[in-house]
Amino acid sequence: MAGFRSLARQVRDPRCDLALRRYSLRKCLEKFAPYGHRATWDHLCSRAGFGPEDRSPDPARLVAALEELEEARDVWLAYETDFTERRRKEKHDGLRRPGSVDDWHRLTWGGFGVAWCDDPRVHPEEPLAEVLRRLIAALEREPGSSCPVCAGERLVWRYGLDHEPSSGPVCADCGILVPRPVLSPRVLQYARRERLLMSA
Repeated sequence: MAGFRSLARQVRDPRCDLALRRYSLRKCLEKFAPYGHRATWDHLCSRAGFGPEDRSPDPARLVAALEELEEARDVWLAYETDFTERRRKEKHDGLRRPGSVDDWHRLTWGGFGVAWCDDPRVHPEEPLAEVLRRLIAALEREPGSSCPVCAGERLVWRYGLDHEPSSGPVCADCGILVPRPVLSPRVLQYARRERLLMSA
């Protein structure tokens, strides 16, 4: 199975058939898709200016979408390298039990679904790399009271998400499943209560 870099080379290669170049970009999302496959594809298409069902997009637009994905992947891989180094140091220092950020991180290793969007048409509008920078910054500070991506405060607990975890606080503004470790216990409790009020 081809890796991300070899797929990216095919997207850029003008000697490749346009259908293969588009297919290779889609396959890149099997390796790295911060919002999940469908929502990340929708995001890249809208930002690069071609339709999700467009079978023959402008090759320059395909490359623009790839470049946005690559920049975000570089941001995430740097975070994972730092994370691994930190855990190694903690283990060396005798801290064997991982914390809540570590539990969350284990579910998102490789960058798939780190800012999961259950509805593929509802996702942040900012570049993927910027979204990931905001998310990482939130993971590295004390838990807050709003969405780390858009600063929205309308967080609603949703069940039956097509992701692991299958429930959690979803930002009603940008659509991401907000990682629990970035929210205070009070805000998590409030989001659960909002869910109960909405279903009553």
